[in-house]
Amino acid sequence: MRSIYLFDWGDSLMVDYPQYSGKMYDWPEVSTVVGAQEVLSFLAQRHKLYVATNAAESTEQDIRNAFMRADLAQYISGYFCKATLGLGKGSPEFYLRIASTLAVKPTQLIMVGDSLDKDILPAIAAGLTAVWFKRGRDASDHDNSYRIIRDLRQLC
Repeated sequence: MRSIYLFDWGDSLMVDYPQYSGKMYDWPEVSTVVGAQEVLSFLAQRHKLYVATNAAESTEQDIRNAFMRADLAQYISGYFCKATLGLGKGSPEFYLRIASTLAVKPTQLIMVGDSLDKDILPAIAAGLTAVWFKRGRDASDHDNSYRIIRDLRQLC
């Protein structure tokens, strides 16, 4: 079976503007991270893509609405958040529950995110492959158990 990609939401696919609060789909503006449209379009031709977010106040529909505003929803097969899984991101259990829900082995999942502590390390602990999206930050200080990218387009 082909790999399934899980993407973090804020600052991995869509810009998380600190000046706005509330539901992202209600913000005065939404925008995508550079390369998000291109990468999702490319990967969706070969893989299933899901969003795995720590957004505690948003439901699956709220997240989908934000993705619709940003014209990314057509690439996403589903959304995993605290409301759908019953627990927040940041633990291996979050990723194991996603694997169980999708009826796949954790080794079939690839997590892409910008937080080492919430996206990458717990995903690795659960048996997933992980890609740390560091966006231009120094990439020399890691233990080789995950890949580092500085631009989403490196996934193509």
